[in-house]
Amino acid sequence: MFSLQRRTGFPTKKDIWRSLFPLVQAPSPRVLEIGTWEGRSAVFLLTELCKDGGEIVCIDHFDLLGTVAGRERYKAVTHNLQLTKKTFRLMDEFSAPALMQLLSEETMREAPGYDWIYIDGSHEAADTFLDGEMAWRLAKKGAIMCFDDYHWDAQPETSAHHPKPGIDAFLLLHRGEFDSISTASDYQVFIRKKVEMRIGFLLKPASPALPHVPEKSLGYGINLAVAADSKFAMGAAVAIRSATEQTCTAEASIRMSIYVLDCGLTTADKAMISASVPAEEDVTLVFIDLPGDSLTKKSGAVWAKVDMIQLVPVERVLYLDADVVVLRSLEDLWRTDLGGKPLGAARDVGFPKGHAKVKSPYFNAGVLLLDLTAARQKIGELKSLSMKPLPFHDQDALNLHFHGEWTTLAQEWNAQGLGTYADLASADREEIAADVAAMKAEPRIIHFTGPVNPTLAEVLNPFVKFSAKPWGYASAPNHPFCSAWWSVLERTAWKGVRASGAFIESHKAEHEEAINRAIAEFRKVLEKRE
Repeated sequence: MFSLQRRTGFPTKKDIWRSLFPLVQAPSPRVLEIGTWEGRSAVFLLTELCKDGGEIVCIDHFDLLGTVAGRERYKAVTHNLQLTKKTFRLMDEFSAPALMQLLSEETMREAPGYDWIYIDGSHEAADTFLDGEMAWRLAKKGAIMCFDDYHWDAQPETSAHHPKPGIDAFLLLHRGEFDSISTASDYQVFIRKKVEMRIGFLLKPASPALPHVPEKSLGYGINLAVAADSKFAMGAAVAIRSATEQTCTAEASIRMSIYVLDCGLTTADKAMISASVPAEEDVTLVFIDLPGDSLTKKSGAVWAKVDMIQLVPVERVLYLDADVVVLRSLEDLWRTDLGGKPLGAARDVGFPKGHAKVKSPYFNAGVLLLDLTAARQKIGELKSLSMKPLPFHDQDALNLHFHGEWTTLAQEWNAQGLGTYADLASADREEIAADVAAMKAEPRIIHFTGPVNPTLAEVLNPFVKFSAKPWGYASAPNHPFCSAWWSVLERTAWKGVRASGAFIESHKAEHEEAINRAIAEFRKVLEKRE
């Protein structure tokens, strides 16, 4: 941080600017200047920041060369910049059309973006905000952006004719996307961008030869939904953290909106889930309250994904159970063509052909890709199934409702039963044997099926290795990816919880409860035989 306590013209800026030049890592920096006047700052940037190579683009309307004064300034700037013997470009335009032109041109560059941006154009608040917003699209990650005249004294600082309200609005909008490297009392505002470029404002391609443009630049992104109560808060954090880490990388430049259905989370749970999202990623987290007449409120959290179909305010969503860990980017899954069907899902490894209540090809509801517009069309019929005695509750209801109307996802996107029942021979599983083999070879989303805390009978069964959640009292010792789940948890707000006294004591209590339940069941069976 530094503080510039006085404003006496450009010469006082030089030392400040020099102190920041080392932050620019590019060997040949690209510089953008909005508002050039006679070119003093542009010459300084070319001769010092770009002394070993680089270029500058200067935008100034120069009275659109319609006045003698404007033409004289244009001539002076051209002369001064030519003396540097560096690469420069003058755009005699108002900033908005000039920046639009640059935004279009940058989409065609192999390495787009600028390393240093200086905004000293119009003093109108709205113009300053627009200059900042459009220039932000052109700023590389790590770029330095400077707004001039933050404490200009020709107008009140609260006036719409002063740059400060526009600068403040820009900083508020992009809060969290930059590091401040100046103070509120400084005459110039310096920030360093810490998020990837989003060029935006793309023009329609003139030919099929236009390079691939990331969806994020077009304004699209992935919508992710998770449902959780307090028992699944840690699991939700792992699902969200792993999904964002794998998907929202710098290379992919993908934005993600995450909707968490609050099925009974505490304020502390929500704060910790929020704190578990990587700060540097372009991710939005929204908690959705459930209405009083929701299935979840009436019949329990197991029905949350049915409520989710109505409550998530988007048209397409990828739903993940709060007991998964994501090992690969979700981009390919998100792009899956549903073929006009409302839902995409992977087969259930335990019951691929269904069971006594649902006798048909049967999907697991832990990972769902949904066209919500289509799925909402007969939501009343789906909700009515909640009144039937279904052994697998929402999963059975979804299978009955969407019978014949779902697209099969690759089994790797919902890897169930690894280390447990997926390894057992089954006549039903023979039908999907090749899919299960592919799932085992390269799983992309690990789904920890089974209860949080298994019963004593399940743990002691010598014929079947039990399935359980990693955070339960028995953990998931047979699962080959249990350690992967714990590794991700260590990068959430629950870091270190496994060794905490409270967590250990809760496991002891759950362990004792499992024993007590088993004893009670044992006695009940004996009493019936007497």
